[in-house]
Amino acid sequence: MKSMTKLMVVAMVLAAALVVAPAAARVVSSSGTTVYVGEEQLNFAGFGASGQVDQLVHFTNFGDRSIDKTIQADSVGNITELTRAAVGTTTGPYYVFAVGEDPSTATPAGYVNVQYPDATLGVVLSSNTQESVDGKSVTRETPVAFKLTNNLNGLAGTGATMRIEVTLPGGGVTTQFGNQPLGSIAVNGTTALVNPVDLANAEAGTYTAIAKWPSGSDFYGKDFDSNSVTFEVLTKSLAITSNKDSVVRGNSFTVTITGESAKMYNLYVKDVSGLALSEYPAIVAGQNGVTVNNVTYRAGVGISDVNATVVTNAGGTRTVQFNTNTSTDDRQFTLRVEDPGDFSTYDEVKVRVEQGDVTITASGTGVYYIGEEVTLSGTCTDNATTVHLFMTGPNLNSNGVKLDTIEEVENNVTSSFTTADVKADDTWSLKWNTGDIQRSLDAGGYTIYAVSKPLNKARLSDAKYATTSIQLRSGFITATSSGAVVAKGDDLTLTGTAQGDPDSVRVWIFGKNLQLTDESATVEDDGSFEYELTNTQDLTAGQYFVVIQHPMMNKVFDIYSGATNWINGTDDSGFAPVRIGGLQASDAATAVITALDSPNIDDTYVKLTFVVQEANIWIDAIGDKAAGSTFTITGTTNLAVGDTLNIEVTSSAFQPTTKSEASGFGSVAGVTEVKQGDGANTWSFEVDGTSFKPDQYIVTVESIETDTTATASFNVVEAVPTTQATPTSTATGEVTPTATATTEATPTTTPGFGALLALAGLGAVAFLVLRRD
Repeated sequence: MKSMTKLMVVAMVLAAALVVAPAAARVVSSSGTTVYVGEEQLNFAGFGASGQVDQLVHFTNFGDRSIDKTIQADSVGNITELTRAAVGTTTGPYYVFAVGEDPSTATPAGYVNVQYPDATLGVVLSSNTQESVDGKSVTRETPVAFKLTNNLNGLAGTGATMRIEVTLPGGGVTTQFGNQPLGSIAVNGTTALVNPVDLANAEAGTYTAIAKWPSGSDFYGKDFDSNSVTFEVLTKSLAITSNKDSVVRGNSFTVTITGESAKMYNLYVKDVSGLALSEYPAIVAGQNGVTVNNVTYRAGVGISDVNATVVTNAGGTRTVQFNTNTSTDDRQFTLRVEDPGDFSTYDEVKVRVEQGDVTITASGTGVYYIGEEVTLSGTCTDNATTVHLFMTGPNLNSNGVKLDTIEEVENNVTSSFTTADVKADDTWSLKWNTGDIQRSLDAGGYTIYAVSKPLNKARLSDAKYATTSIQLRSGFITATSSGAVVAKGDDLTLTGTAQGDPDSVRVWIFGKNLQLTDESATVEDDGSFEYELTNTQDLTAGQYFVVIQHPMMNKVFDIYSGATNWINGTDDSGFAPVRIGGLQASDAATAVITALDSPNIDDTYVKLTFVVQEANIWIDAIGDKAAGSTFTITGTTNLAVGDTLNIEVTSSAFQPTTKSEASGFGSVAGVTEVKQGDGANTWSFEVDGTSFKPDQYIVTVESIETDTTATASFNVVEAVPTTQATPTSTATGEVTPTATATTEATPTTTPGFGALLALAGLGAVAFLVLRRD
């Protein structure tokens, strides 16, 4: 009895041992074998190494034996567990070394390839295993397949498996789904395909699938399971929806078809009586899953020639884009999708196509000189790509002309119109240079039309359009000189305005021994120009003639300086060259003016004259001035306004003085500018004579620019005393001024240098008389 009891105890112990025993160790015996992080009890005893395996070593560079990772084996060559901590991110070849070998010098017995186990689960269409339904919806009529890919080729022959768990809409988990067992899927580095998975009896709702390692596997519970895949099973009918209820023509819209997965349907626009094919919304060619037919395939049932065959994707949907343009009729269209195997299965959606709008504005005030640039801009919602422009006005075709060629526009001929591109934000803009117009325009009012279609004025009722009115004026030129008379040495400035946006004006100057024919002046943005003649000191005194030429609308100087001493004309001006080198100044100017007056050219001009004189400065009579007073010296000149004059006023007296005496000389100096006068230009200089003593004084006026000097003299005399009033008191206490008589000084002639000699003579006579007495 005791023996039997002992046997039962031994049996129970053995049974318990079997329950807790680990999975059988995988024996790794050949170099290059792949082992996986998470594997347990890897046995390298039969690897071929002499003695027991001691370690697995990973080298940064095997050539120089730089070790970056070492995994130790136990005493019998087993790796108890190839853990994440042991491997980290260092995967790849690990070399095998026996006990006692130095990895830095010993030859390894071989190597193993350490990798992380990877399994990827997909749910695909049964009919197209490349079409994933992950995150999509499928119908019960659409079989699917589970596809499990992995890198576990190292486990081939070991019988390793994974199970696919499917979480049902109600929360339950199963490994039996769609008439397929999913509990034991072999993993050996190949793609495992479970196909087909029948959804006919599947509950409507969301399903989640994941491939897991079974309990007892080395990888169980170590986060090496596959990804999760979610899909939805629906019992859906055929449907069509649009992203827009209405669309402005020139824009697109899309419809989305929902039906069975990977199923073909017919899509078409229902027929509208009397509409041409171009007046329907158009199906965009080349879309995925869409074959455009545009041929009626079922006559007599309201199908237009706008149709296509559409194949849904794995999720049972397909989106199709329709485009509209200015030819699309503005009305409501019905789009229909139907099952070609059962025409009673269909759905419809309505989309209204509406006319857009067009606007136009012109930059600035609306008044322009011919030759200026005008910016036309606006919006266009009735055509997504192009707005068409034409113009009407004086002496132009009543139906409109192109803006640059002034040729008549033709209906439905886009090239006959001026066009502007419509941007993504529905705006458009065009810079119209009126100087580029290939035919002269009359000054007057013009109307610019912006139209959504290439239609002229007679057909505007068939399009959306807008207008803006502008006034065009002929360019002109005005000019003036800085003076009608210029002193030799002074600069002459010609200024003016040239409207019509020319780049420059040409300046012709003719005079005695002078012909300037290649001069020009730049025209600024505001139309102003300035030309300066700086070498008048070299000009002969006399009259000069100026012609300033404006190129007008074509911005070309049709009359220009040709060969030396000649003037010429452009090829289409019909002007024969004229030699002006031998003509007198007035005749040469007349020849240029006559050429510019030709009706064959559009250039205009303005003419001026000026006179060059010898530079002169005149000083007005000064008269006697009281000593200590302040007074002004004035004069006139033919020098230019703004010229600077140096003024000096000095005493003419000269006599010796002692060291204790103040100097007998008085003087002032300064500068003044020439001012504009009614006739001659004027100048003035204020003299502070506080320090002046009675004497004769000399005034010197000098122009540095023209090297011109003028002088004059005047006398300073003794100041005349004045009578002052003395206040007196009255009985009422008021103070009444009383005149006090003073003796007036007898005017005397202020002695100059000659007077001083005379006084000296008188003193000598007096000395002789006294001596005689």
